[in-house]
Parts: sequence; C-alpha cells; structure tokens
Amino acid sequence: MLYDYLKKNYAPKDPIFVSDLRKSGIPMNTVRQQVMRLAEDGKLKRFDTGIYYLPAPSLFKSGASPSLMDVIDRKYLRDGKDCCGYMTGVAFANWIGITTQVPVAYEIATNKAKTGYKKTKLGRMNIILRQPRAAVSAENAKVLQLLDLLKEIDLLAEIRPEECSQKILAYMRQTGLSFTDLQPYLLLYPDKIFRNLYETRLLYGVPA
Repeated sequence: MLYDYLKKNYAPKDPIFVSDLRKSGIPMNTVRQQVMRLAEDGKLKRFDTGIYYLPAPSLFKSGASPSLMDVIDRKYLRDGKDCCGYMTGVAFANWIGITTQVPVAYEIATNKAKTGYKKTKLGRMNIILRQPRAAVSAENAKVLQLLDLLKEIDLLAEIRPEECSQKILAYMRQTGLSFTDLQPYLLLYPDKIFRNLYETRLLYGVPA
C-alpha cells in the first residue's frame, strides 16, 4: 500500500521524509513498519535518519541516490513549494567568488530553525542552522542572503574591497537586485554592515 503511494508521488532519487508521509493517509505506525520492510527488500534506500528514496537504475548495485543539495533543498530551503531558507556563510561566499575556502559545514538560514544556532549532520556533512533576521520568502531570500554575506564580508573575503565590489555588483546584476531592495532590511543587521558597505564601496547604493 505504501509502496504504491510512493511510486505515484515520488520519482526515483527524490528525497522521501518519513515525517511527510502523514499526508498519505496511512497510520504512522504502519508507515514506519512498511518503510523498514521496503528498505529490507531493497525497494527503498536510506539516505539518513528518517530520509529515504526510491533507487534509480545505475551502473552501481545500490542505484543512484539523491545529491546532498537535493536533500538540503527539500529539508531546509523549501516548505512544500514555498521558499523558506537559503545557503549562507562560506559556501555562498565561495559561490560568489570572494573566497576559495571550501566549507567544512554548510550554513543555512531557514524558517525551520527553532533556535538561533544549531549544529547537526546530514549524511556525512556538518550542517549549521540559523534563524534568519526576517521570515524568508521567495521575494526576499536573495536579499537576506546578500546582506548576510555583507555582514561577514570582512571575515570571509580573500580579495581586495574593490574586487569584492565587482563580484557583488556582477551578482546583483545577474539576479536583478538593487540597493533599494536591500534598504528595508538593513536595520535588522548590526552596525558593522554599514562599515562593510562603505569599505566595499556599496554604501551609497548599487544600480541593478
């Protein structure tokens, strides 16, 4: 019964969270028993505690599995179809191109964080969960993500301020962000963000 539901509602490699299977209409005790049985039979594969997936055909006996970023996206960055979080810290700084550091942990700001700071693990990766400074939505996620970076840019950047400015301007042009988009959220951040904006030559506004 559960297997039919999973095949109908999930594609191979889609992360399946046992907690989400309440929507199936099957009692949770039955869900847990059937998940264990399906895993024993090889019809489900375990990604991590409470997270499974339908294996996809692969050259490997275990089948193809979901990527860590797919699981992070489903678990922390989205609530159903709604955006509720974003990557921050070293990972985002690396993506922007202001550092070559490789993160030893992924930092995530998400509405799902119940405390200001929490360390956890997902698969083999260390995860740091943070409460965002404002509730995250599709409309403001990139704004808050950029402001988080600007708050810590003096600690994260490995390049000169003028180069940081060029990288950030390029990102803002790419994403359509302007300084006007940032202004409503600036006062949610410590005063040091204004110093960082000044040092990266962004204090007086950035054209989209």
